[in-house]
Amino acid sequence: MSEHKLNRIDPDQTGKSVIDIDGLQVHCLTEGIGKPVLFFLHGSFLSVRSWRFVFERLSERYTVIAIDRPAFGRTDRPVPVVGKFNPYSPEGQADLVVAILEKLGHRQAVLVGNSTGGTIALLTALRYPDKISGLVLADPMVYSGYATSEFPAWLYPVFKAATPAGAQLSKLMIGLVFNKLHRTFRHENSRPGNDLLTAYRRDLMQGRWGRAFWELLLSSHNLDLEAQLGRINVPALVITGAQDRMVKPDETIRLSRALSRALLQIIPDCGHLPQEEKPDIFIAAVSEFLDKHIGA
Repeated sequence: MSEHKLNRIDPDQTGKSVIDIDGLQVHCLTEGIGKPVLFFLHGSFLSVRSWRFVFERLSERYTVIAIDRPAFGRTDRPVPVVGKFNPYSPEGQADLVVAILEKLGHRQAVLVGNSTGGTIALLTALRYPDKISGLVLADPMVYSGYATSEFPAWLYPVFKAATPAGAQLSKLMIGLVFNKLHRTFRHENSRPGNDLLTAYRRDLMQGRWGRAFWELLLSSHNLDLEAQLGRINVPALVITGAQDRMVKPDETIRLSRALSRALLQIIPDCGHLPQEEKPDIFIAAVSEFLDKHIGA
């Protein structure tokens, strides 16, 4: 499938669709009228573009929503953070998901999260169990990375005070590793071309993006998800690329065993982004899961 197939999920073709949540301008795309409602949460260094091969096709049967998570894509990057609502914190992003659902008039949704988007999906299900009817977790970070990292408490004031330098450092380091990181996301058979890398760079590097990413780092902390997984009682489809180098397949398999109502799908010849690398398999797995385990 061509990387440049034009469809409604391509940010370069759609313009900016915005929803206002407590003053935060969120880039939000929605399509379809079927049930259930699917809410897509992309991973770090990505954007709604990551769903370009599955969004429109799934919208033929379901209502689909995709947002650019705070610090990524075309969602605003407010800095400094003021008030109680911090869109860069994991909890703030979970609250944002539910606020968007409510503003769009939806009672519940199935959350479809990839990588750190899967982390946010799990956290949302824990914070708002009555709002989430199911989970699709593609190579989610639960036992490592974003879900477990945090600054030592004694260092936090130092890093907070160093925010101007930290913002510049974020821009420098991300700029240096961005292309390599995106190639690492994918199995060798589906490495991104230069045009796609340029598009993802453009999605990320908007406005005060270095400062926003630094705020995201400062807001990260150990979510201790492992100790809470037993509280999740909705059907879940857990997907791993067999060649994922970002979240080891063993971790994703471990998650599938820890969730009481989980099904596991292992996709061969696939890395960290099954929705991009193997969209046909991804769509088939999600559709079968929804048909068998999620009521309308």
